[in-house]
Amino acid sequence: MGCVMIPAKYNVRNLRVRWMTTLMTVLSTGLVVWASVLCFGLTDGLRYALQVTGHELDLIVLRKGSADEIGSGLEQKVAREVSTLSGIAKDGEGRPMCSVEFVTILTKPRRNNGGTVNLIVRGLEDVGRELRPDFRIVEGRDLEPGKFEAITSRSMAARFENLAIGEKLEVNRQFFEVVGYFEASGSAAESEVWTDLRDLGLARKSPAAVSSVCLRAESGGQRDDLQRLLQDDKRFQMKAISEKQYFEDQMNQSNAIQYIGYIIAGFLIFGAMFAAANTMFAAVASRAREIGTLRALGFSRSAILSSFLFEAILLCLLGGLLGCVATLPFNGLSTGTINQFSEITFSFRFGPRVLAQGVLLAVSMGLLGGILPAIRAVRLNIVTALRER
Repeated sequence: MGCVMIPAKYNVRNLRVRWMTTLMTVLSTGLVVWASVLCFGLTDGLRYALQVTGHELDLIVLRKGSADEIGSGLEQKVAREVSTLSGIAKDGEGRPMCSVEFVTILTKPRRNNGGTVNLIVRGLEDVGRELRPDFRIVEGRDLEPGKFEAITSRSMAARFENLAIGEKLEVNRQFFEVVGYFEASGSAAESEVWTDLRDLGLARKSPAAVSSVCLRAESGGQRDDLQRLLQDDKRFQMKAISEKQYFEDQMNQSNAIQYIGYIIAGFLIFGAMFAAANTMFAAVASRAREIGTLRALGFSRSAILSSFLFEAILLCLLGGLLGCVATLPFNGLSTGTINQFSEITFSFRFGPRVLAQGVLLAVSMGLLGGILPAIRAVRLNIVTALRER
């Protein structure tokens, strides 16, 4: 009989009898998993916002030596020449998918007295919309060039003053009326305010200002050829970087959020492991006679070890599932963080991978928290255990 395992209903019965301790352990584990999964979902949301922005065939053309659009400045005449190069894809109307753009940073107040933070305002051409993933107007209308109008996302309108439809954003004493909200698949574009390139240049008293050129190549080979031409040809001598690489670099600079999340999760896990261990130590102490009886009936040490580990894992797994379910109301909730010079908005994302991490975390807590009490249980002397009261 030494190889027979203890039935799982034995553990379930004990958890039900000690329902108060069970409930407290489940709730404490659930709270740890909830907080940890929130951190994972926050990181995943930021990673998604930056990854979805980059298209395989897109290039961002900057001034040589610039790390980003904010620090870049191009001659408009030279920037316009880029659209005449062969290898650039055409849109449905036969226009080159090449947008000359001007990016500026404004310090603007958040709503509800949330302080001030940098805001990206982008002046772009009509074709620039087609270079963003699944761009569409979801409320109001698109802006009309020459009228000092602007569009932005709902999340930005909720976070910043003067960005709701009908409100006016001041740029160097020129007011831009917000006329619509757009979506772009949750990409980094939704963290910006858009207006017409010429209107923004006039407002900034720099009508010829250009920060970058965004373009889409016809193929991967054409993309590489354009990249080499723009960097090596003396007419241009620009820095042409793939859009995916550009946003991957930004994502690497945002890894601090991920590291902070893992540090917080680590501290919480450490505490939860103690809670699980204390629960199981108490279970061993109160059930010494049961353990002695089981040993007397012929159940092996390994069977008892497995039974107590199963009980600890079951406790934490219940808490983990509860914690994962509790995060679901936050799925899609918009938030933001500082990325380089400005704020980027993104949404919590609790997909299967993030929830699986939460469940795995719970199982790990049960395993690590239950191993020492389980070892103590199998080391109990049979005669001594049977004499316990």
